[in-house]
Amino acid sequence: MALEKVERENAEKTASEKADRDANEKAERAASEKLALEKAERENAEKIAREKIISAPVGRIGNPTYSKSRKIPSSNLKIVGIGLTLFALLFFGVWVVYQLGSRLLSPAPTETPIATQAPTRTPTFPPPLPTGTMTPEPTIIPEPTLGIGSTTLGSDGMTLLYVPAGEFTMGSDGNSDEQPIHKVNLSAFWIDQTEVTNKQYAACVSANQCKPPSNTSSYTHSSYYGNSQFDDYPVIYVSWNDAKSYCEWAGRRLPTEAEWEKAARGTDERIYPWGNTAPNKDLLNFNLIVGDTTKVGSYETGKSFYGAYDMAGNVWEWVNDWYSDTYYSSSPSSNPLGPDSGQYRVLRGGVWNYLNNYVRSAIRSWYYPTGSNVGYGFRCARNATP
Repeated sequence: MALEKVERENAEKTASEKADRDANEKAERAASEKLALEKAERENAEKIAREKIISAPVGRIGNPTYSKSRKIPSSNLKIVGIGLTLFALLFFGVWVVYQLGSRLLSPAPTETPIATQAPTRTPTFPPPLPTGTMTPEPTIIPEPTLGIGSTTLGSDGMTLLYVPAGEFTMGSDGNSDEQPIHKVNLSAFWIDQTEVTNKQYAACVSANQCKPPSNTSSYTHSSYYGNSQFDDYPVIYVSWNDAKSYCEWAGRRLPTEAEWEKAARGTDERIYPWGNTAPNKDLLNFNLIVGDTTKVGSYETGKSFYGAYDMAGNVWEWVNDWYSDTYYSSSPSSNPLGPDSGQYRVLRGGVWNYLNNYVRSAIRSWYYPTGSNVGYGFRCARNATP
């Protein structure tokens, strides 16, 4: 577009200059013709004047005798001077008019536009990345969602099972101290997957935090505790006080009676940890079938609703509560802790020499907290939240 504009303006300028030249030439021709006409008129006037001088009577010019060498009168010379002066003035006036006309008629000089280049934009770039070792952003690992099947590891190497918060049915109509059947709501907690073993308990004894068992034998084995052959068997001959000391050393505690029963029977009111099927040799160690303790975790199909082993048979397990045969009649419905005091502590789960009715998940037993027995062991628990 800029180029077309320049060409158009140049064409207009050329046409204007041509028109000016034509006008100037016409004015010059008119002036020349006027000058020629004035010259012819002047020459004709001079000719007439000469003729008058020549033909005039001699007496009239003051000299009766005519002579060719006679001077021209001064009056004639004045006439000639005046004519020349008028001619010069006329010529000068024409020249001035011409100059003024040419300037007035000539268009003002047109400035030729200078094409300007569009400003160049300098590209901008982000600043260079700093050199050297970059500190990575910390990766935030979300907390896993806990539920049935969740596990964790205790400081003593024990696997703990997660028991979610919620309600379950506690008690049965089997014995009077198991009545009335009632609903209990518990907070979430962790419970040991197995009974505490000889090897695990020995570590607490070595740390001077636990007393050794009151007897190192078992019902059929004269060397039981301290014998590596039975490292993974349940520790026995421990009192409630001994069990409590171990759990505290391991960073846990004894379970409440309600926690133990929920971990054993779940929320569907089952009779036994595995369900309602009658006990048999493939589900648990009971009824003198083995005749002594068995290695913990030996009965895969006898696991509880939450995955705990040996919650029926093998050994009785100490829990935290004092025993009262009427406690269920007045126990709170949320997180019951047992009576405030008593003479005996509660034992749960049955033992290797008991029959069917004494390995139910609701069965209750009791003994002195300072006493121990060939069939007494324990497992620990822990709060799910601080």
